[in-house]
Amino acid sequence: MNYENEYSICEHSFDKEIIGKISDYHFAEDFWPVVYMLTEKGNKKLTAYVGETIDIITRFTNHLNHPEKSKLHEALLISGDKFNKSATLDIESNCIKYMSGDGKYKLLNANIGLADHSYYQKEELYTNIFRALWDTLRIVGLAKHSLKEITNSDLFKYSPYKTLSSDQTKSLILILRSLLDDNFDSIVIEGGAGSGKTVLAVFLFKLLHTPVDDFNFSIFGPEDQLIVELVLQLRDKYPNPRMALVIAMESFRTTVQKIFRNVAGLREEMVVSPNDLAKNHYDIILVDEAHRLRRRKNLGAYIGDFDAVSKKLGFDKEKNHELDWVLARSDKNILFYDEFQSIKPSDIPQEVFDMLKNQPKTKTEYLYSQFRVKGGLKYIKFITSLLQAELSGSSEKIKLKKYEFIVFHDLQQMLDQIRIKNEEEQLARMLAGFAWPWVSKKRKNVIPKDFDIELGSLKLKWNSTTKNWINSPNAINEVGCIHTVMGCDLNYAGIIFGHEIGYDKEKGEIIVREDHYFDKNGKHGIKDPNQLKNFIINIYKTMMLRGIKGTYIYICDEALREYFSRYIPVFGEAAPVS
Repeated sequence: MNYENEYSICEHSFDKEIIGKISDYHFAEDFWPVVYMLTEKGNKKLTAYVGETIDIITRFTNHLNHPEKSKLHEALLISGDKFNKSATLDIESNCIKYMSGDGKYKLLNANIGLADHSYYQKEELYTNIFRALWDTLRIVGLAKHSLKEITNSDLFKYSPYKTLSSDQTKSLILILRSLLDDNFDSIVIEGGAGSGKTVLAVFLFKLLHTPVDDFNFSIFGPEDQLIVELVLQLRDKYPNPRMALVIAMESFRTTVQKIFRNVAGLREEMVVSPNDLAKNHYDIILVDEAHRLRRRKNLGAYIGDFDAVSKKLGFDKEKNHELDWVLARSDKNILFYDEFQSIKPSDIPQEVFDMLKNQPKTKTEYLYSQFRVKGGLKYIKFITSLLQAELSGSSEKIKLKKYEFIVFHDLQQMLDQIRIKNEEEQLARMLAGFAWPWVSKKRKNVIPKDFDIELGSLKLKWNSTTKNWINSPNAINEVGCIHTVMGCDLNYAGIIFGHEIGYDKEKGEIIVREDHYFDKNGKHGIKDPNQLKNFIINIYKTMMLRGIKGTYIYICDEALREYFSRYIPVFGEAAPVS
């Protein structure tokens, strides 16, 4: 079927003359649903607006009197004989989501958390119409990237123009209420990798930095009315809120700053490092990946900055930590936290967060949903039990319908499969535990080697950059460490379990070997071997939750390989039937 025949597009200059020019169109005369785009041309930072209406004349008249939309130059009207209200709302929603992820335009749209409703012939007809329409938008220059490229982009994954899960909606309501309640200063949102904490943070910033007059509250259903009421109350309490999103990890912070640059109403300066807290006091501080806030232990080159900020804020550098900075520099703070992603001694210990959660002015909420990894909660529970060596009573291999989870006994085969998946799906990467020193890194007076990891005839190199490594040009030929993928998504992750982790057959437990673990700041000063073991297990669990569509594993330790192969399908063998 030729879906290009199911819609028509007409273009006009967006000025006062447009009302007369479109008055005779059938969708204007008959109040027929239509999708439209208003776009800017000529400036480096282009803006656009996407809308849907059955009364295009009234809508355009209002836009021509709007201080921002009236500055846009061109109008594109999309209509079709099979367009109904549900279809146009869906096409409008998709245009907003994918244009925000495409990055060519900064959207003026205020509405966020767009609905994703089912309706008659949505999948068999209207989804295909939208795909054909997007190809047309690329041809006429209104979009740059394919839908597949956008789906893999950070701009799309963290866009506020997305539907929140039911758990996220509940947490959003709790946050909004807590921000209004003077009895609470801190809100701790606990959730594992992939539970949508970052999306929720971006969503909240967008919600509180868009003029209320720009929201179209009519599209909110009855279940969303409470959010509308709470937002209006918050805007009264914080008409111009001073807010900061704190992210300790530089690479991930750079990614989120890019998101903020491309969302109207937000600015990249809103995303800050813990050090930046010394500069301002804030009404509201959000901390993403709060488990990566630091204390003065194994800080390496960062220790000088840490000491300087501690002194400026009046804290004892030995006793206090970056969480204290957050609490001191905010009237309200929201902490997105996962104790199982703490991976090194510099991370603030769990007991510090437990003490905060037990304070009377702290509210705690939990995100239970897992929608990054398509293996779902079944996969997460399985790998938790696997890494805790709690599967000895079971003899069956895991069966997952929508997720590729495979052990490889040949590293070259795994590398080949990752490269195939990268060609097909993009964002397939090799990762490894820190079981090899980073000898290829350039150091003064040292000639770097061309490789770091040598396994059999294979010679591999660690990540050549720590900033946005997964999107770097040579990433497919390198191996990323845990510090390059914290907070990031992959489609497929190929993970090398190094010799620092193994399995004791007699005791039936996971073991770690400190002398094979080469993250100096990750182990220096650790006296309790169980603490190092927990860090290393957390590292591997975090990496095993990076792959959205699949996780491949190669294990150096023979006993551990045998243990994993007992419960996970092996490459080349028949997969268990789900």
